[in-house]
Amino acid sequence: MSADPAETILLTIFLKHDQSKNLDGIQGHLAATGWWERFPPKGVEIVSWNVVMGIGQIVTLRLPPHLINAVNVEIERCAWGAFSTEFFPTYDFVPVRERLAREWREARIKQAGMPRPRE
Repeated sequence: MSADPAETILLTIFLKHDQSKNLDGIQGHLAATGWWERFPPKGVEIVSWNVVMGIGQIVTLRLPPHLINAVNVEIERCAWGAFSTEFFPTYDFVPVRERLAREWREARIKQAGMPRPRE
């Protein structure tokens, strides 16, 4: 799914391991609930999925806003019992950072007596 970014949102989900379960227990729960087939729901793109030692997994999804309820339902249906969850609306900061760095460099060049920054 490569939807128009202007029509989508990013959602980052922390899937924190239930530390009362070992890996086999977590995987067993996910298999029993159909996690690997049900998540993410149709129409939702996985942007990144990382394992973070000591925390669990951090998933960033791109989705149209109207599918946020489908994501929530699948988390409740499949992930709860294996993970505790936290949700964070997210945006891509790289273009903003690049603009701010460029503006900062341009302002330094305009200042009298400042050396031209290295590129």
